Amino acid sequence: MRALAALNLAGMAFFLLFLLGIVSGLRTFTGPAVLWLTRHGGVFAYVLAGAAIFEYFYDVQPQAPPRTSISNIISRLLSGVFVGWWGAVAAGVTPGIGAALGLAGAYCSLPIRKRCIEIGGNLASGLLEDIVAIGAAALIVTHL
Repeated sequence: MRALAALNLAGMAFFLLFLLGIVSGLRTFTGPAVLWLTRHGGVFAYVLAGAAIFEYFYDVQPQAPPRTSISNIISRLLSGVFVGWWGAVAAGVTPGIGAALGLAGAYCSLPIRKRCIEIGGNLASGLLEDIVAIGAAALIVTHL
């Protein structure tokens, strides 16, 4: 019975890491910032939080590169790996699987982002991504 309970907890942690990867795919620094602020603290947490705040403002500026450019996609995928790995460490599950799930989640956010941009334009979709990423990251990390 304990083995089944442990399997359920690990499965839930892996699902949450996938979702946190989606958050990283929406906003590069939000997932890492929320994870580090709630689980680790320290100077690095505040650096990530500052980067997240900067990203919210810069990303909707006209001179910002498209959120679907290759450099932005690569950054978001790496962010997914980062939150997957460190989220797994915080949850006590296998970091390699967590990193793969974070990467998969970040990748899965790409069609969501493209569709939102088509429907609402760059500014509206960017603001919506900010709100969703902040709320989802906070909810996910508190349940890891």
